[in-house]
Amino acid sequence: MSEMPSTELSPAANRAVEAALGAGASAAEAYASRDTGREIRVHGGQVESLTAATQAGIGIRAGSGHGVGYASGTDLTEAGVTALAARAAEMAAVAEEDEYAAPPVPAEIEALPGLDSPSVGEWSAGQVADLALTVERTALAADPRVVGVETAVYADSTEQVAIASSTGIAASYEAANCFAYLQALAEGDGSRETGLGFGLARGPEDLDPEAIGAEGAARAVSMIGAGKPASRSCPVVLDPTVAASFAGLIGGALAARAVQRGRSPFAGRLGEEVASTTFALHDDGRDPAGAASAPFDGEGVPRRRIALIEGGKLQSFLYDTYTANREGTESTGSASRSGYRSLPSVSASNLIVAAGDLSTEALLREAGDGVFVTDVAGLHSGVNPVTGVFSVGASGRVISGGALAEPIREFTIAGELVAMLRAVAAAGSETRWVPFGGSVQTPPLLVSELSISGT
Repeated sequence: MSEMPSTELSPAANRAVEAALGAGASAAEAYASRDTGREIRVHGGQVESLTAATQAGIGIRAGSGHGVGYASGTDLTEAGVTALAARAAEMAAVAEEDEYAAPPVPAEIEALPGLDSPSVGEWSAGQVADLALTVERTALAADPRVVGVETAVYADSTEQVAIASSTGIAASYEAANCFAYLQALAEGDGSRETGLGFGLARGPEDLDPEAIGAEGAARAVSMIGAGKPASRSCPVVLDPTVAASFAGLIGGALAARAVQRGRSPFAGRLGEEVASTTFALHDDGRDPAGAASAPFDGEGVPRRRIALIEGGKLQSFLYDTYTANREGTESTGSASRSGYRSLPSVSASNLIVAAGDLSTEALLREAGDGVFVTDVAGLHSGVNPVTGVFSVGASGRVISGGALAEPIREFTIAGELVAMLRAVAAAGSETRWVPFGGSVQTPPLLVSELSISGT
């Protein structure tokens, strides 16, 4: 699978640090990575496209006093790395001083086994194409009202990372992830509806293509004949895909960079009551099942589990080294990178919403009469980042007498993030990993009251 084994990334990172120091830098860090990914799209029982790509490179951050320079490239030969390191050191020497730009202090990194999956490399293109075709076939066979599949996709990736720094950080890991999804199309009552089915796993053998296809079909069919609900304030149950989108939004608002810029409804509220005691949110960069799990973050700081909201109170923000230095605290291991080309910035890893003890049916009974929201559109553009006030388009089902009733769409749900968290009355017992809003594990949530705007 690879023209350059991951074992060669660590020596390249070490060489880069030595070269940067040799070029006059007072501190240096090198982040080397290699990503291999493929994607298969199927349509009408045929493979529509197959793409595969590999990229490997190194990013070098050099310090000169409190000035920082960054250079990245794909040439991992000794000459290539030396030239890049010299460029980073040169940029650091002329960079503006920034008192908070100090490198992280090394800490012991505990190994995190089980992140890799041999099957990603072992499964042929034909095998994963069959998986995607099974997703499509299952959806089409599930119900006569399913008239087509807009798209069915399988994708996987393997990532190898090595980091080294002049402060003594030296670590590496390998991880794999894959997912499959489809959009099913259903027709009836003069309308055409879509439904999403998806699954996530480390390797393809852990995906269930039949379950993914059946989910897309069921969601599409359940929306046939959808109308608009009456405008009112009522209990709302958020299904896990919607709860995950809100959790991702909250995770972003708890990143120290947003808080320090005053662009978060949680700014200045550390230790305050911001949610009901039913709602708890953790960031866990070491969860064995989390797609964003790793033994260390984008700066080589150990990942760990962080209580963000617990016991109804705001317990912590997320910090990388820079934002922690600004606040006189320590990094929470929350530096993230989108690859070797990018500098680290603070963000959540795996956000985990605590499960409750009610089944989804019991949540609906608890709601009584209200709305079950299965999809929201434009969540990020529909939220004020400073106040947390939101108004977003939604679709779902009416809850009548504690049970699901007719489908509804083209309505909005509106509220304010902190008020919504305080109104979380119950959490479901069945959790699910969802790739919307990052990597999120969440159950369905019952919010005792939100504003619905329909007819």
